[in-house]
Amino acid sequence: MPTATTTTEVDDIDYSDIEKRYQISYDQGFDNVLVVDGMPIIDKSKLDRLLAKVSKEFSRKSVQIKIEDILMPWDDASGKSKGFAFIEFRSEEDANLALNAMNNHPFDAKHTFKVNRFTDIEHFAQVDETYVEPTVETYQTKEHLRAWLADPQGRDQYVTYRDQDVEILWHGKPSQCEPAHKPDWRDFLYVAWSPLGTYISTLHRQGVRLWGGPSWKLQQRYAHPLVKLIDFSPCENYLVTWSNEPIAVPEGALQGPQYFSPDDEGNNLAVWDIKSGDLLRTFPTDFGVLDGGGPRKQMQWPALKWSPDDKFVARMTAGQMISVHELPSMYLQGKKSLKIEGVVDFEWCPHGDADVDAAQNGQENGAPTKAQPKRARENMITYWTPEVANQPARVTLLAFPSRTILRQKNLFNVTECKLFWQNQGDFLCVKVDRHTKTKKSIFTNLEIFRVREKDYPVEVVELKDTVTDFSWEPKGERFAIVSSNDPNLGNPGPGITIKTDVSFYQLDRAKNDFKLLRTLAMRTSNTIRWAPRGRHVVLGTLGSHTKSELEFWDLDFLQEDTGKREPGQGQEWGSGIQLLGTADHYGVTDVEWDPSGRYLATSASAWTHTLENGYAIWDFRGQELEKHILDRFKQFLWRPRPRSLLTKDQQKKVRRNLKEFGRAFEEEDAADENQSSAEVIARRKRLVDEWNAWRTSIRLAMFEDTGKKEADHGDTEKEEIEVWVDEVIEQTEEVVVE
Repeated sequence: MPTATTTTEVDDIDYSDIEKRYQISYDQGFDNVLVVDGMPIIDKSKLDRLLAKVSKEFSRKSVQIKIEDILMPWDDASGKSKGFAFIEFRSEEDANLALNAMNNHPFDAKHTFKVNRFTDIEHFAQVDETYVEPTVETYQTKEHLRAWLADPQGRDQYVTYRDQDVEILWHGKPSQCEPAHKPDWRDFLYVAWSPLGTYISTLHRQGVRLWGGPSWKLQQRYAHPLVKLIDFSPCENYLVTWSNEPIAVPEGALQGPQYFSPDDEGNNLAVWDIKSGDLLRTFPTDFGVLDGGGPRKQMQWPALKWSPDDKFVARMTAGQMISVHELPSMYLQGKKSLKIEGVVDFEWCPHGDADVDAAQNGQENGAPTKAQPKRARENMITYWTPEVANQPARVTLLAFPSRTILRQKNLFNVTECKLFWQNQGDFLCVKVDRHTKTKKSIFTNLEIFRVREKDYPVEVVELKDTVTDFSWEPKGERFAIVSSNDPNLGNPGPGITIKTDVSFYQLDRAKNDFKLLRTLAMRTSNTIRWAPRGRHVVLGTLGSHTKSELEFWDLDFLQEDTGKREPGQGQEWGSGIQLLGTADHYGVTDVEWDPSGRYLATSASAWTHTLENGYAIWDFRGQELEKHILDRFKQFLWRPRPRSLLTKDQQKKVRRNLKEFGRAFEEEDAADENQSSAEVIARRKRLVDEWNAWRTSIRLAMFEDTGKKEADHGDTEKEEIEVWVDEVIEQTEEVVVE
């Protein structure tokens, strides 16, 4: 039998509910499109490389884009690009982030991006040309970040950190010591001053904060989670932060020039611009290698080292190369690193006062004349490489950025080298620990480069013992060393104090070598601290459980002219070295001079031990001025001072007329003393007046009480008292003779 079939037309089915559910909305606007001007003008052979570099730059600084998202117009007549491009982003939010991050961004040395929204074309094309007088905004004075230098008494400041409380105090005469600020900072790791004292920084879980100005307001913040270490550039233009936790950028995290991008993930070091707060670049941590070839367990800090003028920052890949980056672009200088096989350590040469003066005078080209100041010296790097196969160890002086080798010195039987620059860049000392042929004992040689002289001559100071500490005198030609031949050196047991010798050396200009001034034998000192202006030095015993001695020495005790560094007529070398005083601070862990060199602070930090934590302040002779025992005390830091703005001639004038300039201070001291005496006399008079008033009140009270009793008992019977009195009428003495 035939069956009936039902046919349904496809066109009759209603799909409206499904279409509504899965409908795709198309963005009809151009809010996600940016116009990037300042592109290099190229031909089509370089297009792929340019698009790849632009894509990488945008992805690193803002949001990630693909090469296909970039449209670059061409000039058909010349066959070259027109110098701008259109970039399409996924959303308007991504476009806004890229606009904020990349506008005015230096793409290379000759091109800077100028970024605008595509939709702003209509806005700027329809500008009303009617002149409207602009409103004048009220001028708001900004705080001077170095206002503390204008203190009328010329006092220094210091910061103390106890438990979770921070306090910043003024230091001067006893009547001038007072709190400067007590901030309410919480949940931070530690505090640190910037090198010139402009800022004070605090480390938090979220990152670093900088504070400053008379009101101590927040000046800038840098988002680096779990930051542990920071380092400022010498001129306070840049900041380096480090965390042991690799950088991670979670999905949906804030993007922009002040935040990490996906390209930064896995790195630990970050370089920031202090004033703008922008992130310049990140790096991974390189722990280096040991002599045996294994990885180091401790990282060398600072991991990035700055040139003294803040123009370059260098990073070492242990055993391979030194990479020097230009600031602020962070591009690799010369587009290549310094390939140095086996490099272990390096240091920049510091600039002296003469170099700073020449740089500030802006002398660029041409030979100096009598009327023109000398040009600033080129930056200099020194590094050392160990012995490899038949090649000896080597110390090299390298001019930068010319990369010219200035001097090399070969060294043999080297165990380790340490590089010590004098703070003016006049001398470089390479402390060379050498081993004997049997490698059973170690002794030290000092290889001293005279950097200011022609051909960079080297003087060698041979020692029989091991040098444990070395320190140059600031702005001087002397240095001090701590040496020891104690058999317990390097492996001291509990309760054992290493016996040391402290020696002072000075450059003998007549013989052009360094001469021993004096040796202080059989000491326990292991630390040398020079005063910032030289001359005075403190020898301390730090980190010992049994000794905590401090010795205060003056190396120019017999010199009337403190600027003169050689003995006068009839004086022997080392005769001016004089012990001014000794002191003891139990458990001392840190020793630091104030910027003037007149006061010394010692502290016992709870980070090292928990016995008698606190701090003490001494004068340069070793007299204790104040001492505070504080539980859970952690830090004491003097506030650094920037370089003086006075020229050398002005400073000489002050020294010549020191008595005249000092008369005002002497009068101030006398007035202060008279005021103190007047206060003491007034206090004594007030106490005497209070005493007399009290006696008078007691007498009146007793008199009134006595009169009241007599009035109340006037009618009572009187009690008679009989008194016997003996009176001698005559007295006779008889002499009895036996």
